[in-house]
Amino acid sequence: MDGQTLHAWAKRFALELPFTEHCWPFGPQYDVFKVGGKIFMLFTEHHCRPVVNLKSDPQKSLVNQQIYPSIAPGYHMNKKHWISVYAGEDITVSLLNDLINDS
Repeated sequence: MDGQTLHAWAKRFALELPFTEHCWPFGPQYDVFKVGGKIFMLFTEHHCRPVVNLKSDPQKSLVNQQIYPSIAPGYHMNKKHWISVYAGEDITVSLLNDLINDS
């Protein structure tokens, strides 16, 4: 999945979830998605690379980081509870949907 598709698909899928709010509390460069006032996803660019940050169970986070090279500890977030998903061949629509749902 390329970077443009990563951001577009994450946004589309997140907005289909019930009660999702899309806002920009940290400025226009950070798209933030909340449910019930709690952030579950945000996306931006890190060193000119599109990145999607997702809330994650700490154990699942470690497993996903070992399996998928395009998943790393959360950029600019709590590394235990957040992951960063970068564009890459290992990131599929199905995987991204699952990660967003879990978030």
